[in-house]
This record gives sequence, structure tokens and C-alpha cells, in this order.
Amino acid sequence: MSDKNLIIQKIPETLEKNYMPYAMSVIVSRAIPEIDGFKPSHRKLLYTMYKMGLLTGNRTKSANVVGQTMKLNPHGDMAIYETLVRLTRGNGALLHPYIDSKGNMGRQYSRDMQFAAPRYTEVRLEKICEELFRDMDKNAVDFVDNYDSTMKEPTLLPATFPTVLVNANQGIAVGMASNLCSFNLKEVCEATIAYIKDENVDLLEYIKAPDFSTGGALIYNEKTMREIYETGRGSFRVRAKYNYDKKNSCIEIYEIPYTTTTEAIIDAIAGLVKNGRIKDITDVRDETDLDGLKITLDIRKSADADAIMNRLYKLTPLEDSFSCNFNILINGTPRVMGIRSILKEWVTFRINCIKRQTQFDIEKKEAKLHLLLGLRKILLDIDKAIAIIRNTENDEQVIPNLMEGFGIDKLQAEFIAEIKLRNLNREYILDRVGEVETLQKEIADLKDIYASEKRIRQIIIKQLGEVAKKYAQPRRTEIICETSIEEITQEHMVEDYNLKLFLTEQNYIKKIPLVSLRSNPEQKLKEDDVIIQELETHNKAELLLFSNRRTVYKMRIYDIPDCKASSLGEYLTNLLQLEEDERIIYMTATDDYSGWMLFSFENGKCAKITLESYATKTNRRKLANAYSDLSPLIDIRYLAEDTDLVAYSSINKVLVFSTASINPKTTRDSQGVQVLKSKKGSRMCAVKTLEESGIKNPDYYRTKSIPAIGCYLRAEDFEDRQIRIDCT
Repeated sequence: MSDKNLIIQKIPETLEKNYMPYAMSVIVSRAIPEIDGFKPSHRKLLYTMYKMGLLTGNRTKSANVVGQTMKLNPHGDMAIYETLVRLTRGNGALLHPYIDSKGNMGRQYSRDMQFAAPRYTEVRLEKICEELFRDMDKNAVDFVDNYDSTMKEPTLLPATFPTVLVNANQGIAVGMASNLCSFNLKEVCEATIAYIKDENVDLLEYIKAPDFSTGGALIYNEKTMREIYETGRGSFRVRAKYNYDKKNSCIEIYEIPYTTTTEAIIDAIAGLVKNGRIKDITDVRDETDLDGLKITLDIRKSADADAIMNRLYKLTPLEDSFSCNFNILINGTPRVMGIRSILKEWVTFRINCIKRQTQFDIEKKEAKLHLLLGLRKILLDIDKAIAIIRNTENDEQVIPNLMEGFGIDKLQAEFIAEIKLRNLNREYILDRVGEVETLQKEIADLKDIYASEKRIRQIIIKQLGEVAKKYAQPRRTEIICETSIEEITQEHMVEDYNLKLFLTEQNYIKKIPLVSLRSNPEQKLKEDDVIIQELETHNKAELLLFSNRRTVYKMRIYDIPDCKASSLGEYLTNLLQLEEDERIIYMTATDDYSGWMLFSFENGKCAKITLESYATKTNRRKLANAYSDLSPLIDIRYLAEDTDLVAYSSINKVLVFSTASINPKTTRDSQGVQVLKSKKGSRMCAVKTLEESGIKNPDYYRTKSIPAIGCYLRAEDFEDRQIRIDCT
């Protein structure tokens, strides 16, 4: 292509010329709702049904409505039908549906349930639509030409209540979007009445919170809700509602958040079960029927239904958030407004509607009054009127002659001339003329209404009261205070079960559920490795691991992966990032840091340290100086309560003592107190429980107070292999 054929276009100019008209068209004429609560597609559809007589008549095929709507809406028939479906009672998307439907219209809460074709379904307008079209024929709103100028359509619907707040509406335009939640009709009407009386009213006292057609439970935070009411932006959470059937061990979910679907929820739950993140659910299925939505979860009989649901709220769309963006077109300009501003604009809109219809009534009545005043003039001489008509030779002269004979204008003369001969009796004329006074009073009253905004506001209040009385329904979405909701932490999402921990000499730890251990008790270890400690506990306990470097490592047991007896387990050197030659020598698990740790040293001292000393508010996972280093450590053990222990010296001296005689310390590296006295340079070389020692007469070795030297080991106890102590 030669340079001569190149056309240079400046991007800003091209955007302004091509893109901006499209963007404005989408914003103004398609995606953003207006103050009457409708997008153009909704308005065209409902107005078409209104003109078809479907407000009072029988249902008609949806295909018929779609076809008629295409005279106003040039989009495809399926786009029009999808709009119709969302407005129906059968679909359930709206808190107050505008269309009464027969046939399958799909469901708001279902992603996969398809609506039937328009040739199979039938529709008509709901009774509440009377409020949308009231006084429309009295010039309450402007009308414009349709796309081919063959018909007229309204620019807005003169709704007598704030539909924009009553039904949810969502739209995505170009560069902006709109997302309006629905509110309870009665609450909205009462709030609007209160606002008309006092613009500074606290709207939160009347409109408690959003209300959705799918129900659910809204988690209420007053600060957040006030922000949404004032700014039109913000988000709140809605969660599903459920029942627990104890007899059949199943959870029945019967209401879900407006923003999700049953399929999305079931897929999420099934994924959690498949991945092993929730083990107490044995089956999940959709049991939705003609009675309504129901998702059933079969759970184990021993499971806690509330705990399962709390985890599902955190991990699935059973709890979802609704992001508010109250973006509404006001006189062709998109504005994000809070509820107070919306009500202000709506009241202004309704005042204008009532003024226009009042002016229409005034003009109609004045025209009628004008004719009757002419009729009253001929009442004085009916015979004269008849004579004028009879004596007029040409038809076109009848009107001028009447005008001249009675001093009336052309309209009055034509009205008199058109009166039937049978009505030229005195009674008829007196009856008609008697309306003059009534009309004059009505016109005066209408003019007073037109000139008085106070009276117009009273009319709006009266209409709102009537709407609330006729169409109010109880709240569907329950309000639950945020403070009453248990905060779902990582720990809540972890399943708790009984397990056994195995610690090996070569720094391996194995976490095996008891269920798995029963089926396969054979332990696989590395060559030359041995198990040095076994500990039975549960998955939500906290684990303390003491190393030979006087360090204690803390971790949640659920952070350690489950394994089978046939595997080696987790290598603690990597898991805890241990130093070179550092080994874990002891482990204990706790839920509340009750009890003590007892450290026994070669110098005969024992330090009894409260386990609370290892608890930290900052969730530190590594604590130095876990125990004293003044003498080599020969034994470490956890004490849930005081007990009797047996201390052994290197010269076969034995002492039975009670840990109750050792005062507990809070300093982790405390040296402790002397328990076993040294003799001839002896050292303490072991500490065991009475059961471990196998001593047949412990009272022989028992002392009333510590420290003590102890007694030499008796031959009968020495010969017992269970107590042979390596003190070399």
C-alpha cells in the first residue's frame, strides 16, 4: 500500500467521534436504570403489555408479547424474552414481580435450570402494575417516538412508589455499572412518607436493611449500613439459612444468598469433600422441587451441624457479599446516590407527575365547563336556538348564527348544535347546567393543588400509604447482628479428629489419624532410626517441640500433614528449619497451656516450669532459653498434675519423691531445686515414673522432704530388667 492511501487518525478525535457516542448510548439508553426504577428494555416491555390490555385481561402467550414489544425495542426476540423472564413471578428474581406467569420461567437461584421457550409460557401483568401506570393517560410523563416514529412510548413510568428501591437491578455500561439491592416495600413506603414530612429523618429507623426475594440472613453492621444509605456504595454479607434433621443426620439448606446459585454451592461443597478438607459430609444433593429450594447435606451422626455450616460459610458461596453501587440516571446524567438522595429525586419526579396530571384534569374540566356555560346561555331561550337553526338556509351558517344570537364562541356553538333533538328538553339542559357549579369548585380545588406543593406531598403520602396497605409483605431476609456471629478463623475451618504422633531419634515426626492407625499399625522407619516418643492427641491442639539446643518450637498440629504408618513422616529439620546437629528430644500437646514441664538435670536438680510460660500473645513460633543449661539435661516430661517420680543416681541410689514438693517457676530457664543429693561425686542419671521403674516397694525409697540422698537399690529391684539404668 502506498503512503498516498494512508489515512492518519488522531486517537482522541477517533475516540470522541466513534467511541463516545456508543458509550453514551449504552449508559443512557440501555444499562443504567432511571428514577422510575426501570431500564428502557423493562419499560418498553411493560408498556407494551399495558397497551395490550394485559393488566385486566387473561394471559397471553409470551411469544405474542415479545412480538409486540419489538415495535418499541429493536433488539432480538430472545433478548426481549430474557428481560420478560426476569420480571416474572415464576423466576423469583424480584421481591415484587411485575408479571404473572404460567409455565417454566427458570429460577433466579439456579444457573442451569433453563426457562421454557416463549411459545410455551403465558403472561399477564401483576396487579401491582396498576401503580406503575396510574394516570399515565393524563400526560403524567413525556412520550417520545419509537425507533421508526410509528408509535409513541413513555420516557418514564409514573410509578406511585419508589420502585427503584423495591426491586433489585443490575447493569453494566461502558466505564461504569449499577447494582441496586432490593428493600422491603412497606419499609420503603414508610421511609418515604417520613422523609416527605422531615428530610432529616433517620432512614435506618424505617428501612431496616435490604430484603431479597431469595431470603437468607443478612449480617448487619450499623456503621456499614449507614454508609451505604448515605453514599450508595458499600457491601454487606448474606448467608444461607438451614435446618438440621437430627433423625436423618442431614442439613437442609432452604434459602441462599441472592448473588449465588445452587449449582455453585454444590460444586464448591463437592470440591471440599473431594479434597478432604471436610470429612464429615458424606453426600450433597439438590432436592429442589415444587415446594422450593433445598440443598441436602448428609453428615456423620457424630458431626456438629453448626460447626460444619460455619466452615461452609467461610469456604463456599453459602455466605456471599452484595456490593452496592446505587448508580441511577437523573435527567440523562448518571449519579451514584445514597437512599436519601434517591428519595429526594423520586419525590421531585412524583411532584412533577402529579402537577402534570392535575394540569391535565384542569384543562379537561375547563373545556367541559366552557361548553356548559354556553349551554346555560340557551337555557334562557331554547325556542330562540331552535328558531335560529330552522331559519338558517345553509348548514355552514348554523354555527355563526348561534354565535351571533347568543354571544357564544365557536366551540360552544358546535356543542349546542350537536345536541340531539330529544335532549332539547328543559330537564336535560337544567341537569347539565347544574354541573357548572360543581365543575367550578373542582377546578378551583385542582388549581389550588397545582399551586400548593404541600397538598401535592399529601397526595403522594396518601398514595404511598395505599400501596403499602395493598401490597406489603413480610420481610424475607432475616437480619442478624454482626456481633452475634462467631468469627470464623483458620482454626474453625480445620477438622478436629483424634490422632497419634510419633517422634523418632533421627528427627522425623509422623501424624497418623487413629482410624488409619488401627487398619495399619506397622511403622516404617529409616534404617537405624527408632521411635523415641508416642503422643495421643487431636488435630486442633498446639504442639510444643523441645530441642537439644534449649529451644522450644510451637506449631498447630493441623499444620502437619497426615501420613500413613507406611510412610516416613515429616523431617523436622526442614519443617522447623533446625540448626545443624539440632534434634527434637521431646514433644507435648496442649489446648490451654495448663500443667507443668519438669526438667531434670545431672546435678540432681529439677525445674518445674508452668506450661503457661511457653504461651505467647504474639504467636511466636520459636522460643529460646526453654530450660536451664547449667547442668546437662537427663529427663524432660509434661505433668498434667502432680505425681510420684523415681530418681536414680550413678551409684545406684534411688529416691522416690512427689513433684508437689517442687515449687513451680515461671522463668523458663530456672535452675530448679535440689532433689537428689550427690554422694562421692555421684550424679543423677535418670528419672522415671513408678510404673516405668517397676519398683515393688516404693515406700522404702520414699523421703518426706527433698533434697535427699536416697537409698541403695535393692537386689530384688535391681534384678528387674525394667529398671536397669545405663549410667555409664
